[in-house]
Amino acid sequence: MIGQIGDNAPASELDRGLNRRQLSRLCAATHTVRPIADLIRFVVGPIGEAVPDVKNKLPGRGIWVTATRLALEDAIKRKVFSRGFKRDVRLPADLVLRTEISLERAALDALAIAGKAGMVLAGFTKAETALEKGEVAALLHAAEAAADGKRKLEAAGRRRQPDRLLPIITFFTSAQLDLALHRPNVVHAAVLAGPASETFLARCQRLERFRTGDQHNQGQRAARIQPAEDVGVYGNGRV
Repeated sequence: MIGQIGDNAPASELDRGLNRRQLSRLCAATHTVRPIADLIRFVVGPIGEAVPDVKNKLPGRGIWVTATRLALEDAIKRKVFSRGFKRDVRLPADLVLRTEISLERAALDALAIAGKAGMVLAGFTKAETALEKGEVAALLHAAEAAADGKRKLEAAGRRRQPDRLLPIITFFTSAQLDLALHRPNVVHAAVLAGPASETFLARCQRLERFRTGDQHNQGQRAARIQPAEDVGVYGNGRV
């Protein structure tokens, strides 16, 4: 036994159905115990195919793999899934891509929930007003947003809170933001502080860790999330 996990549960490659009280699990690829936030759970679907369970909600037993592209690629090469599940498991040729897309969709789902809760203010003027009031937990810029608009909003954030590095999310397209927030032509938005927003930011961070392999800045990096300055807690420069 490698160690104890969460609610005094022994570490094992195969969970017996997700215990939501557990905070850590054993990575089947690296055989190290990690926080659940740093892992991705996989289950076997009805046709015997490995399925990423990025929201940790799918029924059945599952195995956990460190939530980086490299760790997943290595797990596939070393046949970790069949060994972990103790059965033949079909692995889609695009499992890594499917996993990344699932992580991205989970982040957008969380953004939609935050939007419905009134925690996302879309539009340059609304974002600027929220920044001036100091109500913003993060800024959203569409991937195709003009540099001038981004610069002005980020400057507004620095004026209001000069000692705080404001997270800036820049990797979703305007079309993705439109769909999540149920309004057209979303280019800039402000994400207000609240539980729904925290879920969105956490899922963005997980997606970034998957893409970059960075497991060291837990809670500090996010998918194309950058501080309002060139260097800060969310990474170096713009992504």
